[in-house]
Amino acid sequence: MTPAPPRTDRGRLLLVLALATLVTVFTATVPLLRDWFDLRVYHGSIDSWVHHGGRIYDYRVPGTPYGFTYPPFAAVVMLPMALLDLHTAIAAALLLNLAALALVLRLLAGPDWRRHGWYGWALTACVLALFEPLRDTFSFGQVNLLLLALVLTDAALLASGRTRWAGTGIGLAAAIKLTPALFIGLLLVARRWRAAAVATVVALGATALAALADPDASRYYWTEALWDTSRVGRLGYVSNQSVQGILARLGEPDRAVWAAAVALLLVVWALRARRAVAAGDWTAAFALTGLAACLVSPITWVHHLVWLLPSFAVLIRTGHARIAGALYAVLCTSVVWLWFDDASGVDGFLGGNSYAWITLGLLLWLPAGQQSPDRRTGSRSASTTTAAPSPAAPAISPAFVQAESASSGTAAATAGGVGAAGRAAGLDASSEPTGATRLPAPNPQSSSERASSYTAEAPPF
Repeated sequence: MTPAPPRTDRGRLLLVLALATLVTVFTATVPLLRDWFDLRVYHGSIDSWVHHGGRIYDYRVPGTPYGFTYPPFAAVVMLPMALLDLHTAIAAALLLNLAALALVLRLLAGPDWRRHGWYGWALTACVLALFEPLRDTFSFGQVNLLLLALVLTDAALLASGRTRWAGTGIGLAAAIKLTPALFIGLLLVARRWRAAAVATVVALGATALAALADPDASRYYWTEALWDTSRVGRLGYVSNQSVQGILARLGEPDRAVWAAAVALLLVVWALRARRAVAAGDWTAAFALTGLAACLVSPITWVHHLVWLLPSFAVLIRTGHARIAGALYAVLCTSVVWLWFDDASGVDGFLGGNSYAWITLGLLLWLPAGQQSPDRRTGSRSASTTTAAPSPAAPAISPAFVQAESASSGTAAATAGGVGAAGRAAGLDASSEPTGATRLPAPNPQSSSERASSYTAEAPPF
């Protein structure tokens, strides 16, 4: 029998402190610190470009073959790094990622985010700190949370009917990194022509700006670097949890097989996303697009899976908290690394690709266009709020208002799957990210092959 959550502020504080201690121990011993490897790439490339007359794509992290891999506009956005030393850049990246995470949770939690109070959000922080894609995003110094925040801002605009500037965030995200360009496809599938045009113009305008800033870098990226996957990393590396990664680990190099699989996935995505939009469920439509983008991208490192957070919000909103909790728990375990050395055999096929299977399962099964259970029973049909949570179990709040149902009440999405793992433990809330603090092991992930999102062989620091 699950023990009842504490009902007093003192009991809640003690529970939060206990959970925070357990999370700290976990993050200090299980997932090793990634040593800000990706941020070192960004900072080194910008420093070389601005201060030493180097070319953006020529820089390599000392002792490694890995350098800048994003479109030139990303380098333009990162120009302020030229004013910072590496340690200050690390601190700035942490603050930016925290701000982006707060915005993502705010957008997913909806208008009633305040009602959860310190207790609900403290539990949220504890649960999110366990989520491997978030842990890696923070300790690599990665940009995916910032891109997710840009994209979800557009989702909120579309859902609320304030569509004048909708598409701007998607356009900027697509100019910084190519994968979010699939969200322009979502706007086309949804027949939101104006938003799609805005996103396209913003992406092309940003790309043109980068071309003006450094014509040689732009020419090199779009004609050579973009097509050289060796700059990014080995396709068969276990961190690559995309369809291409699965095929590479199976020893299937035929691009035609990959292209066919991608085409099939895109058809499934388009059908499901269009159905979600038709039901006014922009949360699910954007969640499905994030899932599809992770699967069809040639390389989807584990930290890219922060794009799964909206899917957990949808699961909890539609009353599937137990399923959300189970899937979320798997994504906290770092289980794929058990097949770091050898992903062959049936166990490697199933376990070494487990994050990809979760992503695929969510794409096929994620509820779309469904209301939360209390809406289906008509308990509060005319309001966008839900019943006040009991002191024992604060509920996680609704998602952004759906466009077509703004006057009749909307479904509630919980913050990025945040309630899922908490509910699995008998609680209703979730979490936030931390880095590992223990001293490096003889072959730590931060300085070994598994340390970098780019590398199959460790950058020696």
